[in-house]
Amino acid sequence: MTATSWDILLIGGASGVGKSRAAAQLAGEPGESKGFVVEFDDVVSAVEAMTSAEHHPALHHFDGIPDTERLGVDRVLDLQIATARALEPAVLGVVRNRLTVDVPAVIEGDYLTPAAAAEAIREGRAAGRRVRAVFLHEGDPDRITANYASREPDSGDQRHRAEVSAAYSHWLAGQAARHGLPVVECRPWDGLAGRVERALGQDGPVMSDPGHTLGP
Repeated sequence: MTATSWDILLIGGASGVGKSRAAAQLAGEPGESKGFVVEFDDVVSAVEAMTSAEHHPALHHFDGIPDTERLGVDRVLDLQIATARALEPAVLGVVRNRLTVDVPAVIEGDYLTPAAAAEAIREGRAAGRRVRAVFLHEGDPDRITANYASREPDSGDQRHRAEVSAAYSHWLAGQAARHGLPVVECRPWDGLAGRVERALGQDGPVMSDPGHTLGP
């Protein structure tokens, strides 16, 4: 059906680590489409738009916080992790829909948790489909700050955001290892897609996580 080793590929990672570029490369080179990219950030925006803090507080931790730089990095990280966990059912909803379509897809986003990815792999296996997952890692806030400056030159200094992103990247990497999912260092940027493909051929069995139940 496809020249890839997957039918659905989940690419998780913190903001500013190169997920979108890697997803585009893995979905297909120019003139050779292997699939298409689903940006989970779009799903997050839709979910937030149709819910409220009153009825779905777990999805609106950042409402009423116009400037997250006023909060410490650890506090923002805690809120980000809580939001990601609350969005796990949405991740699985997207995957379940893709399981009904005989076209490969790459799903990428900041809020893909290893727990959700591991469950998606199990559901894919039960459906006879190849669902795979990989997490990109960049733990250096200086590098992420530089990435933001290059990508968003008019946004000013984003050091605090980069520090949160680096901390979140470390958390994701630790959780991915706990679930037996591959973690790939983002640098060097050249060859990242190839390293991801190799990692997908080497990852071990998906492990269970008795300490975490998927989000509400």
